[in-house]
Amino acid sequence: MTESPALLTVHDLACARGDRTLFAGMNFQLRQGELLLVQGGNGRGKTSLLRLLTGLSHPLAGEIRWRGQAVADCRELYHREMAYLGHLNGIKDELTPVENLRLAAELAGTPMAAATAEHALVDIGLARCLDLPCRVLSFGQRRRVALAGLVSSGSLLWILDEPLTGLDVHGVALVEGLLRNHVGQGGMVVATTHQPLALAGVRIVPLQVGPVLAKAEAAIDVTEDELCSAS
Repeated sequence: MTESPALLTVHDLACARGDRTLFAGMNFQLRQGELLLVQGGNGRGKTSLLRLLTGLSHPLAGEIRWRGQAVADCRELYHREMAYLGHLNGIKDELTPVENLRLAAELAGTPMAAATAEHALVDIGLARCLDLPCRVLSFGQRRRVALAGLVSSGSLLWILDEPLTGLDVHGVALVEGLLRNHVGQGGMVVATTHQPLALAGVRIVPLQVGPVLAKAEAAIDVTEDELCSAS
């Protein structure tokens, strides 16, 4: 069976913070139906890598390509097909969850009906919070609002920086289910996490940034034979 072509490819990528080079010579690729798990100790460049992939930062050297084209040359297409969830939830506290989802969709150029937003929020466990301003919600509930926006965006590529932060065991299980469903339907994920993930059946592409983690610190059992690395 012929593998599908890689849609996201990284070529000789280098990143610096101030006078310090975090990594250099980084190369990897990601196909539909795969999850790239970024691992490494604190301060090794995991978040910096994700910022490069989203276009929030620029590399010291190297190139990121989407569908074979430099992201710099297809920025509009790339951002239509990519969604990012960072440490902050990216929602407005004075708006309700429904209003937040509809605003995000409007800004993305894909208007969303109120009923569609409500359905997405109910599915993610926020049925009792639809009409409350987000400022009164717990961190975990606000995180669920952001996750509902991620799912309803329809994006092919999800880029997630520590998506489990602030979630209880039920929230963690929810995220694991979202990841399995997204990848299982041909989606793509790039994620960092310090917490274990139960992702049986998901095709994992591991990427180590900085020194290799000790076995006891590993975030997940890797299912791929080849370890992508950066020095």
